[in-house]
Amino acid sequence: MKALTDDCPKPMLPLSGRPLLAHVIERLEEAGLREILVITGYKASLVEDYFREHPAARAKLSYRLQEPQNGTGKAALLGREFAGDQPFLLTFGDILVDADTYRAMFRLFGDVEAVLAVNRVEDPYQGAAVYVEDGRVTMVIEKPPKGTSTTPWNNAGIYCVGPRIFEELARVGLSPRGEYELTDAIRQMLAAGVEFGCHEIQGFWRDVGRPEDLPQAEDYLRGKP
Repeated sequence: MKALTDDCPKPMLPLSGRPLLAHVIERLEEAGLREILVITGYKASLVEDYFREHPAARAKLSYRLQEPQNGTGKAALLGREFAGDQPFLLTFGDILVDADTYRAMFRLFGDVEAVLAVNRVEDPYQGAAVYVEDGRVTMVIEKPPKGTSTTPWNNAGIYCVGPRIFEELARVGLSPRGEYELTDAIRQMLAAGVEFGCHEIQGFWRDVGRPEDLPQAEDYLRGKP
């Protein structure tokens, strides 16, 4: 996002009159969630200040600060006390989807130990390549080199998991990128035989990570085709 995030965390970029994160939380509420933990980092006070002045309609928000900001694995691990021994949904704060996506994952979760959402792309090199057989995830490769993947499935950044994931997150080491990766914990779970269901997102999905993603997200929120 370059200069757009000089003074603003990416999930707080304005879309259709409100921060992106407010739209994400609204859809989580629509899917039935009433307790949400927000992991903050860069300019964390802007997030808490906004939701103090504009509270979520139905959900109670809690916060944990990730410091240092050293990867998605360590960010997710901060949810251990919040989740306790209960299953939970995890989403990145810049992923915008319909509430129906969350509902579909909840339904699938009853048949498997964990669920990973995926979306179809030409080449998943910008995210994580997800390999699937008979509706079950068999392998996840973070940031594969361009042109090397033989799967069209990209990790969509939304998970339904149980507390077992925290054991794996605590064991994750530094990746070649110098971060603690959430996908490494997923790979460890797969290697241990945890059955991961796969939900293909049917409706809108957007990782609002680049300036060119903003107009498409705006059109979606304004109801344009």
